[in-house]
Amino acid sequence: MIHRYHHNLSYLQFPHLSEYAEIRHGIFTRQGGFSKGCYQGLNVGMGSGDDIDHVLRNRAAISGCMEHSELVFADQTHGTTIINLSECGPSGSRLSGDALITDTPGKSLVIQTADCQAVLIYDPVRKAAANIHSGWRGSIQNIIGLTVQAMIKEFNCDPKNLLTGIGPSLGPCCAEFIHYRSEIPKAFWAYKNHMDCFDFWTLSKDQLAEAGIPENHIVSSNLCTRCRTDLFFSYRKEKTTGRFAAVIGIT
Repeated sequence: MIHRYHHNLSYLQFPHLSEYAEIRHGIFTRQGGFSKGCYQGLNVGMGSGDDIDHVLRNRAAISGCMEHSELVFADQTHGTTIINLSECGPSGSRLSGDALITDTPGKSLVIQTADCQAVLIYDPVRKAAANIHSGWRGSIQNIIGLTVQAMIKEFNCDPKNLLTGIGPSLGPCCAEFIHYRSEIPKAFWAYKNHMDCFDFWTLSKDQLAEAGIPENHIVSSNLCTRCRTDLFFSYRKEKTTGRFAAVIGIT
């Protein structure tokens, strides 16, 4: 990952995505920003309990870093609803879903996380982008594969052209599920280690590959949010905490 800075903000970029001047993207750390206390830093989560004014100022700072583009958020529900922004109503409409796709310039797709994965996708041929919220519920429902299918259907994308990045999230060191037998289908138990921790990074890589994306187009940050609360918010470790932003958009 490439670590970049903008004023008092810091964000990470995937090297293969940063090669394309027609997109902007970043995994923003919690560093900088206006939030205080347990939300210290760049919290973008409206429903986290933080001061709304601080959250709005944090969001405005990210927009400025992304060339003042329109940030598009959705109410994330841990489901499989995919929102095609090219078919949405006026800007500012309230959206609900866990994946955003678009081929419209000027909109930056934002996923908010504090342990779940954000999976960024870009098609440099069809000029289309996606941002996916894939927590453990989304993973076992394969929201990643469903989003790739939506890009094929809506934008005529070829999976072989898609470039993908898996953002910071709970790693195989910390994604413990003591009730996994009732929560996670047996088909996914192969991703579990002897400590009852699941490797959702590898699962996401496998789901992207199964969707037809070449292995060399799949990059994972391999950063565990619970281990790196100096950089990221982590619900597992902190409980009451903020949400950091993963952003991708077409200029």
